[in-house]
Amino acid sequence: MFTYYLELALRSLRRNKVLTGLMVVAIALGIGACMTTLTVLHVLSGDPIPAKSARLFYPQLDPQDMDGYREGEEPPEQVTWIDGQNLLKARRAQRQALMTGGAVPVQPAQADVEPFFSDARYTTADFFPMFEVPFLYGQGWSGGDDDAKARVAVITRKLNDKLFGGKDSRGQIVRLKDTAFRVVGVLDDWRPNPHFYDLNMGNYSESEEVFLPLSTSRDLVLPRNGSTNCWGRGGGNDGDQVENATCVWMQFWVELASPADAAAYKTFLENYSREQKALGRFERPVNVRLRNVMQWLDQEKVVPSDVRLQSWLAIGFLIVCLVNTVGLMLAKFLRRAGELGVRRALGASKREIFKQLLIEAGVVGLAGGVCGLLLAFIGLWLVRQQPADYASLARLDLVMLGATFALAVGSSIAAGLLPAWRACQVAPALQLKSQ
Repeated sequence: MFTYYLELALRSLRRNKVLTGLMVVAIALGIGACMTTLTVLHVLSGDPIPAKSARLFYPQLDPQDMDGYREGEEPPEQVTWIDGQNLLKARRAQRQALMTGGAVPVQPAQADVEPFFSDARYTTADFFPMFEVPFLYGQGWSGGDDDAKARVAVITRKLNDKLFGGKDSRGQIVRLKDTAFRVVGVLDDWRPNPHFYDLNMGNYSESEEVFLPLSTSRDLVLPRNGSTNCWGRGGGNDGDQVENATCVWMQFWVELASPADAAAYKTFLENYSREQKALGRFERPVNVRLRNVMQWLDQEKVVPSDVRLQSWLAIGFLIVCLVNTVGLMLAKFLRRAGELGVRRALGASKREIFKQLLIEAGVVGLAGGVCGLLLAFIGLWLVRQQPADYASLARLDLVMLGATFALAVGSSIAAGLLPAWRACQVAPALQLKSQ
């Protein structure tokens, strides 16, 4: 019967081309606007590392003095060099990584390539396995390289293509700030979104191109990027004093295998804070946080508020379009009262008539979905022209592609419920008399 009802729907839609066109356009406009904004929201609010996000945690401590203290406020978003090193060396987690952002001058060996700056990540050895960073060639450095302040580097595929023509560059030398570094690994394509491990570099910024041992970066006093928040007599310069300054400027992440491990680590952070308070470094009451990746992103309100607002407005616009579609379908179905009355007189039940009309509504929705998809592609292209750091991410994936047609068909069927029900209430005897 489905095939038969589908054939009847196509005939009916061809007979009333103007009404059909108006319904398709109404649904297409609503679907196009809705899927454009929902796709952007979907991309921006996704899990950047779904396989491990529940096991990666961002510890926060409060080493500040009592100036401006307010009970219950959030601790700083970053850690000091001293606290970062203490937590790193304590090794209370399965893995841990201490890091900060920077920028390094790259001096290519090719005479025809001008020197340029590349964004860098100064970090520790566990960074790569902890965040499941994919490698095209080689691997990250070892903990021993951290201790030895080794001149080793991991570079991205893009930088490898630029400097070495895309070949396996392990063992090759790259010069950064007049210092020779040996390449030990080349990353495959990797851009976690959001840029969760360091939101100071931009919520949706691209991955850094050079990764160096943190100890090496401090030994060479390489330039840093990101925010530095100080108190008391703290200073934010890049000299030797930064390690001892009362400033937070580093990010620290840990990997914990279970909720029990997370609870134990939080207890460790509280005990560490008490110990530092007893030593006179911490002045404020114990104030620690330990959030996993998604909790951290929620806390930082990473998704722009205007994107959420636009999504709600687009959903409202879709509802308006569906209300118009309800009116058009009602007019169309009631105009066919005579045809439906004859079918009822020949033995078709109200249920069968209802199914027939809903299938017709579904066909309208499918056509509206195809047109709406084209409008969504145009809308996403317009989003990508914006200067926002997330603009380049606005692309339709398979999930949202399927959601487009599901929403279009589902919406049109929902819009057709009332018109179909009203059309089924027409008394067949009255229609036969009028024929």
